[in-house]
Amino acid sequence: MEGSGEVTKKLWFQMGVGILLAILIIKYFLEITWIFAPIVIIAKAVILPLMIGGVLYYITEPLQRLLEKRKVPRWGSILVILASITLVIWGFVAIIGPPVTDQVNGLVENAPKIAKEVNEIKDDLWKQKEILPDKIQESINDAMDSAQTIAINFTKWIFQFLQSLFQAMFLLILVPFFFIFMLKDHEKFAPLIYNFFTGERKEWVRKTLHDIDTVLRSYIQGQLLISTILATLIFIGYFSIGLEYTLLLAIFALFMNLIPFIGPWIALTPAVIIAYLQDPKLVIWVGVITLVAQQIDSNLITPNVMGKSLDIHPLTVITIILAAGNIAGFVGIIIAIPFYAVCKAILKNVYERRKEIKQAATKTV
Repeated sequence: MEGSGEVTKKLWFQMGVGILLAILIIKYFLEITWIFAPIVIIAKAVILPLMIGGVLYYITEPLQRLLEKRKVPRWGSILVILASITLVIWGFVAIIGPPVTDQVNGLVENAPKIAKEVNEIKDDLWKQKEILPDKIQESINDAMDSAQTIAINFTKWIFQFLQSLFQAMFLLILVPFFFIFMLKDHEKFAPLIYNFFTGERKEWVRKTLHDIDTVLRSYIQGQLLISTILATLIFIGYFSIGLEYTLLLAIFALFMNLIPFIGPWIALTPAVIIAYLQDPKLVIWVGVITLVAQQIDSNLITPNVMGKSLDIHPLTVITIILAAGNIAGFVGIIIAIPFYAVCKAILKNVYERRKEIKQAATKTV
């Protein structure tokens, strides 16, 4: 009996019971649809603009800090940031828009030809499969089934992403609202929460919120910078070998590189297909360029940009991304790692706080 009593005092047991109770409470409360259906609808309408506003805040916060260090007032810094964003969007549309439109139109016009050639390649490989040993045939079948599953899931993720983007267009007015509100009053958010507490608990909540802010800041700013650098390297590399649709592939790589580890390989797939159809020899160069860009990223860019702020093992990242993709689609893939990093920061602070309490109790005894 004493052993079971000691188990119930363990942190992992108490947290497990708490999580199970929370899941049960949420499950049974959500079944009361007439109460929670409107709340869910409102939450879905607000969460996406809030997330976009938060990302914009973390991207532009360094500029605001720099301006205010130079004695620019708060509203002045906000106006400068809004003007800068407008200028960037205008420059993107004016400079990059026309070549991107031309490449998209060219890709659409050549889509039937590309699809036909891809099917011919697949049919040739399928015919040659019969002369191979049984084990190799099984490996090819498994690989083709896996590729088909990945293609289906990727299509589903893209569709869900476009659907979310379409919904966000109707709520676009909320994004500037949240964004401006965060720029104006971001120092008030944390005190609004930790002022409900007193003493050591207040300091613990303050430190936890600070760690969460640091994690989100490091991830969003770092991942965007890394993706931009990688997309630039890929553009230079593809352009130097004369690959078609270079700008389009680089922009696609920019967004895919926001997904750690898996994103660059997703971005590689259309580049390999286009390279093979243009000239099979280019496939080798595309692979070399991607490998060089990834080596530069893993050895130089990511360690210096991200540092050890997240401290997440690559295998953990891949597992989280795959699980999030199956649960919440493309949006889940995007938010999975920062969500995990925030949860990890909270649990780390909980563990440290509990350790301090135990040490204090030991000293008292």
